[in-house]
Amino acid sequence: MVERTLCLIKPDAVEKRSTGAILARIEEAGLKIIACRMRRLSKEDAGRFYIVHRERPFYGELTEFMSSGPIVSCVLEGEGAIGKWRDLMGATDPAKAPEKSIRRDFGTNVERNATHGSDAQETARWEIGFFFAEQELLSE
Repeated sequence: MVERTLCLIKPDAVEKRSTGAILARIEEAGLKIIACRMRRLSKEDAGRFYIVHRERPFYGELTEFMSSGPIVSCVLEGEGAIGKWRDLMGATDPAKAPEKSIRRDFGTNVERNATHGSDAQETARWEIGFFFAEQELLSE
């Protein structure tokens, strides 16, 4: 089934100038980039985006990090896009991610792990809507 998922390239990867390499891996994996934008989240926007983690002890650090520099937000589309993107990223902890995965190659630790991806279709719809209006998605 053709799906859409959100892809975020986090401030650590943008700062390291890894954006192009990450986008190339996405396309090489057969996923189509149907929207893409660079922006800087305010701490409030980061807090709204990660609201599901509000009660977790890492919430403050996460929102601080995600607002610390520019991010690249993309919408990916393709057959099984959610699972395919999550496989490309690898485990949240880069040290536990498979070789050749994005997080293993570009992440530093659990917090600075280069990328974010939606975990389910419902989450993907909400996350995509957070960053993009429907008319910005250039699907065929």
